[in-house]
Amino acid sequence: MADKGFYNVTGGGGILKTQWSLIAALVIALLTAVFAVINVNSVQVNLLFSRVSIPLILLILGCTLLGGLIVGSFGIFRQYRLQREIKRLTNQLHTLQEEHTTAVEAYANVSDDTTGTLSTSDPGIEQPSSNPDRLSK
Repeated sequence: MADKGFYNVTGGGGILKTQWSLIAALVIALLTAVFAVINVNSVQVNLLFSRVSIPLILLILGCTLLGGLIVGSFGIFRQYRLQREIKRLTNQLHTLQEEHTTAVEAYANVSDDTTGTLSTSDPGIEQPSSNPDRLSK
């Protein structure tokens, strides 16, 4: 199999997809930071059991950070699951390759035993021909 380098074999896309994802994440982070800096007023937040007054910038940045952690944890979990699946399929592939090699060797041994009765080194024995005209004579 050809070496794929940095390319993601399971999902495709490779380096270019990673670069665009990074650029998009940086743009979103910049927009969020600008939005948060514009909104510095204090707001009342109801936490079900009490009310607190915090600056809106902290609320925006905190919620963005929490959302990033949640999305990142799902991504890490998905990557772990895919790596485990790749390992399982690789083990299955190696097992099937070993079984195939064993079956081919066994077939080769059987076919050598059954067809090895005629020898081409003996000039007194005429070898069968696949030419249909020769069979009719």
